[in-house]
Amino acid sequence: MILEMKVPSPGESITEVEIATWLVADGDYVEKDQAIAEVDSDKATLELPAEASGIITLKAEEGDAVAVGEVVCLIDTSAAKPEGDAPAKEEKKIEAPKKEESKAPASETKTYATGTASPAAKKILAEKGMDASSVSGSGKDGRITKDDAVNATPSMGTPTGGARGTSRSKMSMLRRKVAERLVEAKNTTAMLTTFNEVDMSPIFALRNEYKDTFKNKHGVSLGFMSFFTLAVVRALKMYPAVNSMIDGQEMVSYDFCDISIAVSGPKGLMVPVMRNAENLSFRGVENEVKRLAIRARDGQITVDEMTGGTFTISNGGVFGSMLSTPIINPPQSGILGMHNIVERPVAVDGKVEIRPIMFVALSYDHRIIDGKESVGFLVAVKEALENPTELLMNNDVKKALEL
Repeated sequence: MILEMKVPSPGESITEVEIATWLVADGDYVEKDQAIAEVDSDKATLELPAEASGIITLKAEEGDAVAVGEVVCLIDTSAAKPEGDAPAKEEKKIEAPKKEESKAPASETKTYATGTASPAAKKILAEKGMDASSVSGSGKDGRITKDDAVNATPSMGTPTGGARGTSRSKMSMLRRKVAERLVEAKNTTAMLTTFNEVDMSPIFALRNEYKDTFKNKHGVSLGFMSFFTLAVVRALKMYPAVNSMIDGQEMVSYDFCDISIAVSGPKGLMVPVMRNAENLSFRGVENEVKRLAIRARDGQITVDEMTGGTFTISNGGVFGSMLSTPIINPPQSGILGMHNIVERPVAVDGKVEIRPIMFVALSYDHRIIDGKESVGFLVAVKEALENPTELLMNNDVKKALEL
């Protein structure tokens, strides 16, 4: 019996996928539920499992875009499983017919394009560090004369013998979709960015004191993400317009905080979502960040885990970014950019002190978020990060950290 394997629907609104990689070869015997291919949708990379055991015949090439429901391979379920390791099939190499080389007539003369130059011209060009092929000759048959070499001027754009190769590769469907969404965000939103700086000294002190105990008890590190997430949740409650988005002629506001976190995966930027972050503790945030980051890294993240989100946090600081203007993740209306932490001189009570400072940036859609709300939101985040014991831990650090 020949089973036709069709592309399943990876999620709502997805109409086609791209064959990223075949994990089996044409003619292989596959077991039921064995992963036979990786397919890219515009939201995630998913594995395609075999629906039955048998000999597989591939019907699509790597890089092909195939519609949901289209047949991508056949499985002969009546074929017997080969015993032991099947001998490798000997590939027939088809050699292209050799083209008869046309010999140039012995009397063919060289032109300046071949770099023909007189001995004196060669010496002058060598002293200038120039290649003869970059100079037009005025002598007979294009020969480069001494005067040509003397008058030749090196160009800043003249190749100097270094590598100048190029390569082309097709962008994955996920990368193409990310590109489309970024352009869409720039073109369809009235995006502005406001900046502030945060003194990270209080968070440094808390982490230095409790990070070992926290990790030993909970099996996860006490990072910056939990502080930023809980600070954002607090600020979103204070400024609900930032936790809203436009739907046609209506403004939709949410009474929950689904926080998207931008992470770098093997297929590009992915934005999994922490659901109901307002109900998460420090331990809960760190566990969820770790879980989602591992799934994104291993290519196991699902479409559902990246769908939705009411606000995004992006941490460019892990790559060394000092300052940036993050792009809104549509249809959301705001994104907070974290950056690297650098010791800087700051004025504290009339004295100059060295403090660990992080620049933060809030990009927002000015169509529904006013300047007062955006600035107020970012100030609220700053206040919570600079006074976490009172504003994020209710003056009980051990209870907040569940120690």
